[in-house]
Amino acid sequence: MRKILNRYLPIYFGAYFNLLSHFSRRKAAEKAFTLFCSPRKGRVSEGQQDFLQEAKSKVITDKGLELQTYQWKGTKETVLLMHGWESNTYRWRNLISFLKEQDYNIVAFDAPAHGYSTGKILNVVLYTESTQAIVNEYGPTYIIGHSVGGMNALYHQEKYPNETIEKIVTIGAPSDLEDVMLHYQRLLRFNDKVLDGLDKYLQEKYGFGICEFSTSEFKGHLSKKGLIIHDEKDPVAPFIAAEKVHAKWENSELYATQGLGHSMHQDKVNLKIMDFLNS
Repeated sequence: MRKILNRYLPIYFGAYFNLLSHFSRRKAAEKAFTLFCSPRKGRVSEGQQDFLQEAKSKVITDKGLELQTYQWKGTKETVLLMHGWESNTYRWRNLISFLKEQDYNIVAFDAPAHGYSTGKILNVVLYTESTQAIVNEYGPTYIIGHSVGGMNALYHQEKYPNETIEKIVTIGAPSDLEDVMLHYQRLLRFNDKVLDGLDKYLQEKYGFGICEFSTSEFKGHLSKKGLIIHDEKDPVAPFIAAEKVHAKWENSELYATQGLGHSMHQDKVNLKIMDFLNS
């Protein structure tokens, strides 16, 4: 039954948005965006609790949200870890073991609507606002983000330039919002009226249209040293996203992998990150 629902539910939503767009394009766009921002999973499961309880736990309140943070204290630079969509801090368990071995001060937090943090939605604008609250609290020197967490790392520097942040690592991060939205359109099969409504809705709400949001065009991170890690066959975020960001980021290194997928928990990835942080 669950497989059937997973297969047909997106089509149902797409048909609903298509019908609604004939009466109100803006209303259809608003509902489509809310669904787009609503994770279905990513909360902490029973098997993840023990690992997270090893950290020092602290809740930071920002704009009505309670953001769950974790700290594994060390004497070296502070490293901030930001997870991707439908995930939580537990996804960093392998990298955290490497960072602990070298005594880095490790900070991570669950994004809104993920892990133990409150909220019902997440988008890159909201993620960036929450990130700024964490940066103000912990003052990281290095930032590492996976998937939308990597996209968020670059957008955060665009919106909140910070001289104390010296290095940024992105892992499997998308670049263009247009690619993400077109994938969403294909998945739900909604029409161009809805897509056009989404474009106008984002313009009104956030000040940018779908085609205007691209981390490859951002400039806030260009003075930082960067490591861009991306698999050439990433099934979620196309490899060209990494190439586009790298082409504009002179201080960055592109580390291309083969056959490691999107999650990238492998030791060779973590060792590459450690080499970059230690250099």
